[in-house]
Amino acid sequence: MDSPLTLVGLPIALGIIMLGLGLGLTLDDFRRVARYPKAAVIALVCQVVVLPALCFGLVVAFNLQPELAVGMMLLAASPGGTTANLYSHLFGGHVALNVTLTAINSVLAVLTLPLVVNLSASYFLTGTESIGLQFDKVLQVFAIVLIPVAIGMLVRARAPRIAGRLNRPVRIMSVIVLVAVIAGAVYGERENVADYFVSVGLAVLTFNLASLIIGYGVPRLAGVDRRAATAAGFEIGIHNSTLAITIALSPVLLNSTQMAIPAAVYGIVMFFTAAAFGYLVTRRKAPVEETVPA
Repeated sequence: MDSPLTLVGLPIALGIIMLGLGLGLTLDDFRRVARYPKAAVIALVCQVVVLPALCFGLVVAFNLQPELAVGMMLLAASPGGTTANLYSHLFGGHVALNVTLTAINSVLAVLTLPLVVNLSASYFLTGTESIGLQFDKVLQVFAIVLIPVAIGMLVRARAPRIAGRLNRPVRIMSVIVLVAVIAGAVYGERENVADYFVSVGLAVLTFNLASLIIGYGVPRLAGVDRRAATAAGFEIGIHNSTLAITIALSPVLLNSTQMAIPAAVYGIVMFFTAAAFGYLVTRRKAPVEETVPA
């Protein structure tokens, strides 16, 4: 794992990914939460509190290996991403709310993600296996995640045309580097990958489906309109598996291929489950929809 590709490539890939996210954000995306407080607060509580608790229960119920268990918790603590925004747009969700939740979650993850990983590592890993994210690694997460987002937002605010031009090449570059690193990691664990997929596949599918249901169902039960609930469903149900994989594989953070497996499986499964979820939601559209979320 301690190859130049992972030591240098992964932090660069994650930095580029978060820079790309920042290029699409403005301060209004954060201010917008005041316009939709009910929908935003419910979604954030589900994302930050309910899902990690649910994931912990699933991990215990499925009796996963310690490294896979921590990888599942890392996935649960990862925020939503641009894929959620895309699905929300395709299936009639409130995309502005998605962007707002993505922005806030990206900031909160700097604090909540290390906390969840540390607690799960101390619970599932014992003795010399316990690694977690120590304070210096938390600072690295802060630097790699939040600073590129801030730079991207600054470029977007000061030079919107440049931000528009950079958006596509930044995404392409990050995907190329990340795919190369993941391919190398999978090749190194090629003898065990099939077993990992078998052992964690059902747990990942269950977690994904439960995330989508909770993300949509809880806001609806609380009286949030359907468009906003659809946005919350995608935001909560589609985690940023790229972020989880990068943190798991990075030698300066968790340095574990096993911990990246749940996010890798999730990254494949979610495309199909999210599409099925969107289809079901659009089929059940009410005759008259509110235009502004609660």
